[in-house]
Amino acid sequence: MSIFFHILSHNIIPIFLLISLGFLLSKKFDLHIFSLSKLMFYLFVPAFIFVNLYTTDLKVSMLKVLLFGVLMLITNDMIARIIAKFRKYDLGLTNAFKNSIMFNNSGNIGVSLITLVFGSAPFVIDGKMPYLNEAITAQIIILVIQNISVNTLGFFNAGRANSSKGDSVKTILKMPSIYAIPLALFLKSIQLDITTTPLWSTLEYLKNGLVPMALITLGVQLSKTNFDLKNVDVHLSVFIKLIIGPLLALSYIHLLGLTGVVAQAVFIAHAVPTAVNTALIAVECDSCSDFASQAVMLSTLFSAITLTVAIYAAQFLFPV
Repeated sequence: MSIFFHILSHNIIPIFLLISLGFLLSKKFDLHIFSLSKLMFYLFVPAFIFVNLYTTDLKVSMLKVLLFGVLMLITNDMIARIIAKFRKYDLGLTNAFKNSIMFNNSGNIGVSLITLVFGSAPFVIDGKMPYLNEAITAQIIILVIQNISVNTLGFFNAGRANSSKGDSVKTILKMPSIYAIPLALFLKSIQLDITTTPLWSTLEYLKNGLVPMALITLGVQLSKTNFDLKNVDVHLSVFIKLIIGPLLALSYIHLLGLTGVVAQAVFIAHAVPTAVNTALIAVECDSCSDFASQAVMLSTLFSAITLTVAIYAAQFLFPV
């Protein structure tokens, strides 16, 4: 029970406090959501992706984790398409629904949660944390996959509601994030060290500012959102994200033969709620922003319970 309250106090409550600050400030000053979203996608997000890619040691042994992350994205996309056809969604809601179940809140919940879990009992042995590095490496790979896909596929999906495929691709090509990816990989490949330059400090400031900026921006968006707590589609999205998602992850873990710490880490990584960026992308593309914002909020709220269950289940299913 103690880990439940730890997750609640160290992960969930701080998230909602930052969202609340954005909500209250917007109510008082009527902040401009599109200006905030521009700051997010043209400064904070590309810096976050670049720094994470540049500093992560992508080992060949983690290729299974990479494949796992890609399979999860593809399967969730297929599930969303089936449900959208059954529920007779229009194109805008179909793609917003896709984004809500495809993309995880890997940044501000996933990494800190993995650090918490594998940096405390029962994973601490004689004052050391022998499993932490392996778990974080697996989580970072999932984080990179998620960040790359949400800022490419996520934008494409959202853009399709109000524009053609060609225009959606043009929208993606305007996003600095897609250029941050090859640049980081290129600099790593030639072993050029930029960590001693003034540029690196700037990038780190932006990277560290992503989480609070994203959550405050979400709060601003929520202040302009028309809530419908009886929206079946929102509840369906949350159910798939928090219940079906971990079960799907479990099947792929067994299929790929993942075990121990890595299996636990990727299982927990796919039990986290919907990515905050899906709501911000919906705002940026002016596509089903109310649905997207509510899906993020409700999945984050209910994850306080489901994440605790997932953590216990991971330790039981994949012992080390």
